[in-house]
Amino acid sequence: MIQHILVTGGTGFIGQRLCPELLERGYRLTILSRRDDAEVRARCGRVNSIQSTEAVLDLDDIHAVINLAGEGIAEGRWTEARKRALRDSRIALTHALIDALEQRTQRPDIFVSGSAVGYYGSHGGEAVTEDAPPRDEFTHQLCADWEAAARRAEAWGARVCLSRTGVVLDRDGGAMARLLLPFRLGLGGRLGDGQQYMPWIHREDVVQALIWMLESSDASGPYNVVSPHPVTNKAFTRAMGKALHRPTLFTVPAFALRAAMGEQAVLLLEGQRALPARLQQTQFEFRYPELEDALHQIV
Repeated sequence: MIQHILVTGGTGFIGQRLCPELLERGYRLTILSRRDDAEVRARCGRVNSIQSTEAVLDLDDIHAVINLAGEGIAEGRWTEARKRALRDSRIALTHALIDALEQRTQRPDIFVSGSAVGYYGSHGGEAVTEDAPPRDEFTHQLCADWEAAARRAEAWGARVCLSRTGVVLDRDGGAMARLLLPFRLGLGGRLGDGQQYMPWIHREDVVQALIWMLESSDASGPYNVVSPHPVTNKAFTRAMGKALHRPTLFTVPAFALRAAMGEQAVLLLEGQRALPARLQQTQFEFRYPELEDALHQIV
C-alpha cells in the first residue's frame, strides 16, 4: 500500500492542487522545496518538507515519488543561461534525486515524473500519440533528457510513469495568468495565422492523471496528458472571446513574436496535435474533455 510520497515541485501550479488531493486521499507527503516550511505548508497543506536531496537519506520509508520540479519554460527568453537553468531545474535535480535514492536501503516502488508534449517537437497538424517520432529541437532534448534521468529508477525495479503534459489551464496560474487580462480587456487575438495546434488540458485532469499513474499498478512509460480534443490557436482564441463575452479582433504577427522572443517563439507559433492515446485505452475519464466546458469553469 502506498503511504508516504515524496513530491518535488509541490509548490508549483500543478503541485498546489495535487498535494491537497493526495492528503484528502490519506497519503502522507514530504515536499522537496527550496521554500521554508511555513510557505510550503501554506501552498500545499499539512505536509512535511525538506530543502535538499541529501535530506532524502534521512526520510523513513518512501513508497512513491512524484517529480514535478522545473522552472517555467515560457518564462524568460531562451538565452544560453536560461536554457541551462531549465535543464538544471529538471534534469540535474532529477539526477541528484535518483543519486540520493540509490544510496537508500529502502527505495520507492513508483516514480511518476513530469515531462511535456514538447518532447515531440513541432508536428504541425499531424496527430501525435505516444508512438510519434520526435523532432530534434530544444524542447525535445530537454524532455528526453529529463525522462532518461527519471528512468534510472527502473534499475532498482521501480515502476516509472512519464507525464507528457500539454498547456495546463486553470484560473490562478499557468497560461491563463498571462491570457485572462488581455482577453478581458478585449485585446485578445490569434497568434500568427492561428493554425498551430494547442494541446491544452484542465489542471484538474492533470491532477487526476497523475493520481491514476500513481495508483494503477500496470501503468508505466509515457502518457500524453492532454485533452482528447486539441484545438488550433484560432479556435482557442474564439472560445476565449466567447467565454468572456469579448471581441477577439487582434492578431499578433509571427514576425513580431519571433523578433520579441527569438527561438522561444516556437512555443506560440508551432505546436502538436497531441492526443492522449494511452490514457484513452484505459478507464481514465477526463472531467473536462471539451474546451468550452473547461473555460466556463475557469472564467
